[in-house]
Amino acid sequence: MNVKSICELIEEVAPLSLQESYDNAGLLVGDSQMEIISVLISIDITEEVLEEAIRKNCNLIVSHHPLIFSGLKRLTGQNEVQRCVAKAIKNDIAIYAAHTNMDNVIQGVSGKMAEKIGLRNIQILQPKQNALLKLITYAPTLYSQAIREAIFEAGAGQIGNYDSCSFNADGIGSFRANEKARPFVGKIDELHLEPETRIEVVLPEYLKTRVLEALLKVHPYEEPAYDFISLKNAWNQVGAGVIGDLAIQEDEMEFLQRIKIVFNNPTIRHTGLLGKKISRVALCGGSGSSFLPDALSAYADVYISGDFKYHEFFEAQKRILIADIGHFESEQFTKDIFFDIITKKMPTFAVQISDSKTNPINYL
Repeated sequence: MNVKSICELIEEVAPLSLQESYDNAGLLVGDSQMEIISVLISIDITEEVLEEAIRKNCNLIVSHHPLIFSGLKRLTGQNEVQRCVAKAIKNDIAIYAAHTNMDNVIQGVSGKMAEKIGLRNIQILQPKQNALLKLITYAPTLYSQAIREAIFEAGAGQIGNYDSCSFNADGIGSFRANEKARPFVGKIDELHLEPETRIEVVLPEYLKTRVLEALLKVHPYEEPAYDFISLKNAWNQVGAGVIGDLAIQEDEMEFLQRIKIVFNNPTIRHTGLLGKKISRVALCGGSGSSFLPDALSAYADVYISGDFKYHEFFEAQKRILIADIGHFESEQFTKDIFFDIITKKMPTFAVQISDSKTNPINYL
């Protein structure tokens, strides 16, 4: 088992193309072909985590937060990032991070929070925009089913809880092959009319190359006709935060006390109680204050996230209960996500969850 194999397992769930522009997810240190002895999973990369990896003979660390956010100009050990990179290289330890790409999938960080709270009917809070394409292609009618199956297998045609979604319309295609062509049907220099099917499917933009390769592999024409069109539709399966419903309504204070227990919080910063039941819950792991308007628009009773600033609490406008449970606290179960992804495919592989304390915030 090499580093690349583990990276691919994680990216099946959270493709790197889903990370935000400011992020630096992916393999940050090490050779992708290096054989893995054992994997250590952490939220952050610190010197303590590196020492733990060395002590436990782990030569790959999978973390949520990237060790390197911007380019390193020197490696002189002047800060912890530089020292960690140097120590990892010296000890042949690879470092991989899945950050906002793992935040942006419904089974990722926020989805795990929702699972821990016991939410139902979970949906993305702020769906990604401008991330979908429509593929339109034309094929001989007798070959249309084989083409649909190929592009569905490559990931096209998934809309919400449905797969194999397409629109099909029959018509007549015309073409004339010149002397350099090798036509599948028709003759050189003769106009040919062929019964064809127009196939339309939706796909994520990051799957464009894979879907096109699948199309070209099975399409019988020498020069298949196809178009990719950018869509303005929201991609409801990918984006920031989630929203869902409690099975049973809870009192506000009762709910906050339960959240403290679930997330092992010493304290929760929150807005004033509104005197109503909690039923609809919006949440976002990490720093999610910018998504408060989405929680309000979705008529959430409470919004759970971290890193709210003083003035941002006023934006609740007594319409919603804000519960700031802390950045680390909201993301702590990401380690479980990584562990489950790897062990589901490789149940006997050596995977360990770090016991180093990486939360830089302490409570008195």
